[in-house]
Amino acid sequence: MLWACILLPQLALEGVLRHRTDPQAPLVLLSGPPQRRILQAVNPAARALGLRRGQALTTAQALAGDFACVDEDSAAVEQLQQFLAAWAYRFSSNVSLHYPRVLLLEVGSSLSLFGPWPQFEARLRQELTALGFSHRIVLASNPIAARMLANVHDGLAATDAEQTRQALGQMPLERIGLPPEAATALARMGLRSVREVLALPRDSLARRFSASVQLHLDRLLGLRAVALACYTPPDRFDVRLELNFDVESHQALLFPLRRLTADLSAFLAGRDGGVQRFTLHLEHAQAQDTCVVVGLLAVEREAAMLFELARGRLEQVRIPEPVRTVRLVADELPAFVPLRGELFAARPQQTQPWEQLRERLRARLGDEAVRGLQARADHRPECAWQAGTLSPVAIALPGVPRPGWLLAEPCALETPVLRVLAGPERIESGWWDGADVRRDYYLIETVQGQRGWAYRAVGEGGPLILQGWFA
Repeated sequence: MLWACILLPQLALEGVLRHRTDPQAPLVLLSGPPQRRILQAVNPAARALGLRRGQALTTAQALAGDFACVDEDSAAVEQLQQFLAAWAYRFSSNVSLHYPRVLLLEVGSSLSLFGPWPQFEARLRQELTALGFSHRIVLASNPIAARMLANVHDGLAATDAEQTRQALGQMPLERIGLPPEAATALARMGLRSVREVLALPRDSLARRFSASVQLHLDRLLGLRAVALACYTPPDRFDVRLELNFDVESHQALLFPLRRLTADLSAFLAGRDGGVQRFTLHLEHAQAQDTCVVVGLLAVEREAAMLFELARGRLEQVRIPEPVRTVRLVADELPAFVPLRGELFAARPQQTQPWEQLRERLRARLGDEAVRGLQARADHRPECAWQAGTLSPVAIALPGVPRPGWLLAEPCALETPVLRVLAGPERIESGWWDGADVRRDYYLIETVQGQRGWAYRAVGEGGPLILQGWFA
């Protein structure tokens, strides 16, 4: 087995930055009691002002006054870890959150699907960067070793137990997860690296230190297995995003909306599913939530498509009060089946699948503005079709040609007829509802080369009456 460790050193800070419209502005994350606030993390802009992790807030305010402060939120960090585990689940069925700010993935069984490790690693890094998270990635033969090696390495790939042992041998003792008192005692004995500790007789080490030290070393070397709780993706997506200020316009809501739909897309890709219905909750300070329901006729999970549909629905809603928080909830998460595509499409960048075009039109124009057609059991052309749903319906078409364009009202044919291609076809129907007809239909061709469908009432003369045109 091969285990990849993804260490997220700035998870709490980047979780805040990815929700801000200006992530380049100076920002610090605070922790500690109210009487002594400490800078837990700082972004690069704040670091450029001279602010450092571990400084007191009063000291930081004396150095620079133009920076934003946000309290560390452990619940938000836990939610971020769950989200990233859902993202990682698409790459491995064994994903563990055993350590804080860390994803452990068993990737040995995934290499046949995602390619050799350098290619697989590059994909992980690309997607994490797109999501807005800095990271360090290490590959090792067991999960504990991968986690400890990530403390001092980035990009290391130890593909077997021997390479893992050699990489661990160079690790300083204070970075391998030993209890602080044990690491201090070993340092006082003149030992600095894991290799020097492993060179000691095992029984001597057991007499001097507790059993937990030897147990940790055995797990580090893969000599003893560790039972890791594996992540199971939930059947519900529910994410809230608190805004920095009250928002009163649709335009200002597009940035958080894009972030939420991108997170939903990553969540769906991780569980290999899609969404057919989700709800946007716009939370106000003095009014009830404004709910925007986004319903789809087909299952979807593409981030750009979800954003476009949600945007179209949102723009049709009047915002009664300033918005404090945006929340996205998706309960209906059916299986996702990708649309079939053409292998040799002429210009794929200029085409759009019918399903996506249909959803965009519904989002922009409304559900009632886009309708489908359904056939009815009636021989009269003006009664043979009716507006219906957009869902695919199997219809039985007559065995004779029918025009694709029926006129709203039949009219006298003014264009000279060059020849009659077929007919007459007699239609007698409608006696039961008082709108009975008796007509002889002809397939005609005009002098301009157009093909039409025209009729003449049975027993009557005069010009032909045009009913519709063929494409």
